[in-house]
Amino acid sequence: MSVEGQGSPAKQAIREAAWRRLEQAKAARFPGAQGRIPNFVGAEAAARRLQTLAAWQQATVLKVNPDAPQLPVRKAALEQGKVVYMAVPRLREQACFLELDPKHLRVKPHQAASIQGAFAHGRQVTLEEVRPVDMVVCGSVAVTREGARVGKGGGFSDLEFALLSERGRIGPGTPVITTVHPLQITEEPIEMRVHDIPLDAIVTPDETIVIERGYARPQGIYWELLEAEKIAEVPVLQALRPAGRRRERR
Repeated sequence: MSVEGQGSPAKQAIREAAWRRLEQAKAARFPGAQGRIPNFVGAEAAARRLQTLAAWQQATVLKVNPDAPQLPVRKAALEQGKVVYMAVPRLREQACFLELDPKHLRVKPHQAASIQGAFAHGRQVTLEEVRPVDMVVCGSVAVTREGARVGKGGGFSDLEFALLSERGRIGPGTPVITTVHPLQITEEPIEMRVHDIPLDAIVTPDETIVIERGYARPQGIYWELLEAEKIAEVPVLQALRPAGRRRERR
C-alpha cells in the first residue's frame, strides 16, 4: 500500500476529471494539466489573496510544495522575509529539504523561488535541521469544500507532512492551505484515509474558503501503510524505520 493511495480508481477518476475540466476551459498553462499539480491560470491572484490571511501574515516559516502553481507563493514569502522549505523531489536524499532563508540569499527572490533556483541558492538540510513550520501550503489536483484533497498520486506530499509531524516541526494547529483554480473544486466525495492531509483553507483567485476541520490530521508516519519499495527509495525513511520493522523486512 502506498502513502497516498494512487492506485484508488475513485481518486484517479477525480484527478482525471479535474485535469479535463482545466484543459477544456483553457485554464491550464503549459505544459498542460495531465499528470501534474496543474499550473492554473490565476495562480498569481490566488497567491495575492493568500497573503491577506492572518495566518500568512503571522507566519515566519513556511513549507511550500515545489510545483509551478505555487511559485508565486514562494516568491511572495521570500520577498516578505519568510523562510521557505521545499522538499527535494521524491525525497531522494538524506538531506531531503531545501531551506531558503532571505537573510542569506544573494539573489532576488524570484531567482531562488523555483526548484532549480532553490537548489542553486538555497541550503539543503536534513529533517532534523528544519525549523518549526508556521504554515503549510500544498499543491492539489482536486479539493472539496469540506477540506478533502487529492494530489497527483505519488504520495510524497503526505509523506513530507508525516515526516515533519513525526519530528514535531508541524503541530496540530499548523494551518494547511492550498491554492487552486475554481475548476479544481469538486462536488465528488474524496476518500480521506488516516495518512491523508486535510485542508484548513482553500484559496482561489476569487474566493477564500475557510474550513471547519472535519477530518483527523495525520499524527506522523504510519509504517504499516508504507510499501517496502517506498521505504527503500527514501533514505530518510530507511534511517527512521524502527528496528523491529528492519528485522521484519529482512
